[in-house]
Formats: sequence, structure tokens, C-alpha cells
Amino acid sequence: MPMWNPWHGCTKISPGCAHCYVYRRDSEFGKDSSVVTKTANFDLPLKKTRKKEYKLKPEDGTVYTCFTSDFFHKAADEWRPEAWSMIKERSDLAFFIVTKRPDRFGIGLPDDWGDGYDNVTVCCTCENQNMTDKRLPVFLELPIRHKHIIHEPMLEAINIEPYLEKYHDIIECVSVGGESGDNARTMDYAWALSTHIQCVKYGVAFSFHQTGSKFRKGGRYYRIERKDQESQAHKVGLDYVPGQCNFYPRV
Repeated sequence: MPMWNPWHGCTKISPGCAHCYVYRRDSEFGKDSSVVTKTANFDLPLKKTRKKEYKLKPEDGTVYTCFTSDFFHKAADEWRPEAWSMIKERSDLAFFIVTKRPDRFGIGLPDDWGDGYDNVTVCCTCENQNMTDKRLPVFLELPIRHKHIIHEPMLEAINIEPYLEKYHDIIECVSVGGESGDNARTMDYAWALSTHIQCVKYGVAFSFHQTGSKFRKGGRYYRIERKDQESQAHKVGLDYVPGQCNFYPRV
């Protein structure tokens, strides 16, 4: 699974950020995650081997982009146009971007964006009802060809039926997942089931992609090791794929 992190670091803006895995990992090395910096792999999509072949190849799969920051973070405004340029140049690759900042989507957008590049999927993450009702009305009106929604870490039951009813023809997938780490908040099976039911009603692909470290089902609490969180989620059998859906990776 290719990863491209053109910049690293982020600032917390909502409850879902409280136990961010980027902060957790950086703290182990004494790094300040709130400082956004350009990485040495900034130009990874254009890097080539000694044989003059691109290091990132289409057969390697979707390129998960900016997973140690937010692609639309204000601190990256000066770098984003060049990142978009590389994404356009590598039209043979599929790029997957997750954001909590759909309101900043238009800043630095390419002049030729139109209704979106076909090789770009943007996923809006909404961890609770408040953030869902704040972000989705903005996100779902944006000119993006491939739109996904993710509830992670899912902190409560979330009603997205009004959005599915209105936008089911442009939402390609909805995915939910719990929170990892020692301080993880509990993910409830009932919340995943509720979202599954809503998606099935409107024919939108759904994935329960990971349980998180703390999981509750039928009144019982489970502590699940990181290596098992994805497989245990899929064992529940809630995944629904009426069409093609590129599921969000476990991080």
C-alpha cells in the first residue's frame, strides 16, 4: 500500500483529534506534531529509479496521501499547488486524500480542476454528529468526482440519512472505525450497525474497517490488539459493496 506524505504535522481542531496517532508516534521521538513541515518525500510521485522508471507504479495500488497531516492544512498552502501539479502529472495513479478541513478545499486548487481530477478521491472524516453536520454540507457540494465519508474515530451513533437521501448518487463509500492506542475511546457495534443500515437503504457502499482498541458489542466490552482490529471488524460481516469501494486503510 503506497503512502505519500508530502508534509508532516497537524493541529487539532475537533474531538476526533484528541488521541491522534501522529501525535502519539511523534511523542515517542520527542517531536512536536503541531509543527507542519515539508518532508523529504515531497516529490515522491515523480521520483524515479536508476532505470528511469517511476518508483510509484499503478500496479502498486492506491496512493494514500498525506496521512500524517491534513492535505488542506493552512500551513501547507504554499506547497499544495505543486502537490496538485504532481497529482495531475501522475494521472496513471489513484490518490486517496482524507480531510477534516473541507472548508479549505478551494485554496490552491488548480485552475483546470473543473469538477475534479478522475484520479483523486477525497474522503471527509466526521467523528460525531456535530462534526458531521458541520462538514458534510460543505463537503458534499464541492466539485470532487470521487467522494467518500468516514466516521473515525467514531465517537457516537451518527445519523447521515439526510445526506444519503440527497447525495447517495455521489457518495461512493461510507466507512467507520474505532480508535487505536492505550487511551482509545470505546467504539460500539450498534453505531456501526446503524450506519450500515442507513447505507444499505440508499445503496451506498459501507465498510466497518476496524474495531479500534476498545470495542463494545451486546453489552460486552473487548480489548482488541492492534494487529486484530481490522480482521475482527470484517468478521462482523457488515461490509456492503453494491459497487466498487476503495476501503480506508487501518493506521
